[in-house]
Amino acid sequence: METQGTYTAFEGPDRLFKGNLQEVVLKTKKRLGRAENSSILIFSDATGRTIDFNFHGSEKDVYRRLETYVAQAGNKPSSGPGRPRLGVICREISLLPRHWEWLATQPGGASAAIRRLIEAAKKKSAARGSIEQLQERAYQFMTVIAGDLAGYEEALRALYRADRKHFLLNIDDWPCDVKNHVMELAGPIFETSSESRQRRE
Repeated sequence: METQGTYTAFEGPDRLFKGNLQEVVLKTKKRLGRAENSSILIFSDATGRTIDFNFHGSEKDVYRRLETYVAQAGNKPSSGPGRPRLGVICREISLLPRHWEWLATQPGGASAAIRRLIEAAKKKSAARGSIEQLQERAYQFMTVIAGDLAGYEEALRALYRADRKHFLLNIDDWPCDVKNHVMELAGPIFETSSESRQRRE
């Protein structure tokens, strides 16, 4: 359950609020008043997914529910052995004898060598993983808010091709708030892809 970052509330094609989770939830409740049913959707800007939140009851009820929601999201299992003050967690890994022999010869010992290998692998896959995550969050938002709009399928194809020109062409007639928010989510995909092509050239 992700509670960090910003969230955006939409009512139909209209963008209502943007801010942290508490701000958006409380503003949404004030707008709803005592209405039992809500057509307002709250999206995580990090994932593009909607959050399922119960707005029934008073503002105090919603505030208490919000505190519980955030507390549950923030609960993490104990780190166990290691050096928790330094963020170090001790866990067991299984390697072949030749791997242990190689690690023993590395500067700083086995743990430092493994950390260096992990960081190198993370950097290598960062660009590809980043684009895939950005595409996924744009897809999640588009599917919910724009699935019935003209050009939706073509826009998705352009999104996964990182084709900015055709993406913009297919969302051009969408409601202004929807189009702007989609571009906030998808824009970095086209920038990252352009930078990658330039590096290859």
